[in-house]
Amino acid sequence: MDSFNLKKFARDAGSALSRVVQLTEEKLGTSERTELDAHFENLAERSDTTKLWSEKLLADTEAVLTPNPGNRVEDYLFDKIDKKRPNRLSNLEYLGLDMIDAGNEFGPGTAYGSALIKVGQCEQKLGTIERDFTASANHALVAPLRKFLEGEMKTIMRERGLLETKRLDLDACKNRVRKARSMLGTTNAEQDLRVAQAEFDRQAEITKLLLEGIGSSHASHLRCLHEFVESQVRYYAQCHQFMQELQRDMASDRKPSPMLRINSEEVELVPPESNSTNSSPN
Repeated sequence: MDSFNLKKFARDAGSALSRVVQLTEEKLGTSERTELDAHFENLAERSDTTKLWSEKLLADTEAVLTPNPGNRVEDYLFDKIDKKRPNRLSNLEYLGLDMIDAGNEFGPGTAYGSALIKVGQCEQKLGTIERDFTASANHALVAPLRKFLEGEMKTIMRERGLLETKRLDLDACKNRVRKARSMLGTTNAEQDLRVAQAEFDRQAEITKLLLEGIGSSHASHLRCLHEFVESQVRYYAQCHQFMQELQRDMASDRKPSPMLRINSEEVELVPPESNSTNSSPN
C-alpha cells in the first residue's frame, strides 16, 4: 500500500510539474495551446457574466432587505447551521414603540400625545409587514440565487478547472510527441496523447452540457424575479392602505384653529391643551 501511494504521489507530482511547464511555455509563446470552439467560448463567457451579476444582485438584494451588515452575517451563519433566524424587531417597530411611549408620557388626552400614539401604532403595523416582506423576498429571490451560486455555479467552475487541467495535459503530450526522438519514445508519447485527447474530449463534453444549463437557470431566475416583484407589490399596497387610513384618522381629529388677523395677515391661534392648567394670578 505504501509503495502504491508513493508511486501515485510521484505520478501526480510529475503531472503537476508537466502542467506548470506547459503553462509557462504558453505564457512565453513557445508552445501551442488547444483552443475550444467559438460556441463553447460563448457559453463560458455567458457563465462568467451570470456568475458576476448573480453575486452582485444577491449582495444588493440582501443589503436592501437587511441593511445592517452585522445582521446579514448573523443570518448567513444561522442559515449555514440550519437554525432559525433570530426574530428581530424592525426599525419601524422600534420607532413605533418610542412614539407610543412618548404619546403616553405627554398624555393620551392631548392632541400631540394622541397623534403620537396613533402614528406609533401605524409604524408598528408597517414594521410587521416589512418583516413579512423581508421573509417573502428572501424566499423568492435571495435563497434561489444563493443556492445557484453555491451549487450549480460551483460545479461549473470545478468542471471548467478540471477541463483546463486536461487541456494542459493534452498539450503537454502533443509537445512530447513533437520532441520525441526514438521510435520507442514516439510510440509511448503517441499512446499518452491518445489517452489525453480522449480524456480532454470527455471533460469538454461534460463541461459544455453544464454550461448549456445556464439557460435553464436564467428561466428559473426570471420566475423568481416575478415572485419577488409580486411580494413588493403586496408590501407597498399594504403600506399605502395603512398610511391612507392613518391620514384619514388624523384628519378627522384635527379641529380648525381660530385665526387672528394682524396687519392684513391671518395668524393661527394655537389653543392650550385640554388637560393643561393655568397658573392663578397673584
